[in-house]
Amino acid sequence: MNRYSRIAGTGSYLPEKILTNKDLEKTIDTTDEWIRTRTGIERRHIAAPEESSSSLAEHAARRALKAAGATPADVDFIVVGTTTPDLVFPNTGTLLQQRLDIHGCPAFSLETACSGFVYALSVADKYVRLGEAQCALVVGVECLSRFVDWTDRATAVLFGDGAGAVVLTPADEPGVIGTHLHSDGKYQDLLYFPYGVSKGFDTLRNNSMDGLKMHGNEVFKVAVRTLSRLVDETLAKNGVERGEIDWLIPHQANLRIIQSAAEKLGLPMEKVVVTVQDHGNTSAASIPLALDTAVRDGRIHRGQLLLLETFGGGFTWGSALVRY
Repeated sequence: MNRYSRIAGTGSYLPEKILTNKDLEKTIDTTDEWIRTRTGIERRHIAAPEESSSSLAEHAARRALKAAGATPADVDFIVVGTTTPDLVFPNTGTLLQQRLDIHGCPAFSLETACSGFVYALSVADKYVRLGEAQCALVVGVECLSRFVDWTDRATAVLFGDGAGAVVLTPADEPGVIGTHLHSDGKYQDLLYFPYGVSKGFDTLRNNSMDGLKMHGNEVFKVAVRTLSRLVDETLAKNGVERGEIDWLIPHQANLRIIQSAAEKLGLPMEKVVVTVQDHGNTSAASIPLALDTAVRDGRIHRGQLLLLETFGGGFTWGSALVRY
């Protein structure tokens, strides 16, 4: 008998502090109308000083476990997608493991920017399919506010903090039907963070670090073109027609990119889960946040076919076709 994985439960968490577009008008040269028109974003959540990626992940993980009817003691595999780890090491997966009082099982994090959750989901799916895991915890989490340049109006308006999680368990029928991952480093200069460990800590020590860098127009063009090809690939490789998709759950970066993806699929926006207005671009956290939102408000039902798609710095991109 073939063995598959299925999503047994979802969870998410957003920090309490909300930063609205009106708030940003007071500190940088921008307007609420400008931000909403170009991005669809209305507000974003900002982690408190005492919060971190691992603490946000813990909240989302506990909610996903509860939804799955599981406890931390059941978890035998943890993978976290994040580009904002608490520490260089231990990795964020291991820190989350300790917070959940889980000991001994594999726990790690991976970094593929906004594609982190889909990459992590793909890894966990393989472990469950191969019988290496019975209860896999998959988390996407970010504290992007920690390295955003709040004086740069081109990027400060875009990003927020949050976490989303799913629990994967074995199934006789495909839940995660297929995942499709890609990357191309030739685009690295279009979206990047300019500092890293192996380049040294002088800038950090001098407290002169500025934020992430993005060439917005170029990123938009490549994202739309790449995601269009990704949709075709995902459908073709899994023998699925456009009309069979019940819900599109895209990376929540920009409403115009989301609308373009829906048009490619021939889906009305009523069949697209859109949460970007409420939390901005939360990178690796955005897809599981959107998924959990639509599950909990009753839009997504068991048996429906979901297409998850994402695009992030690197560039990295990927999709997951999921029977919820």
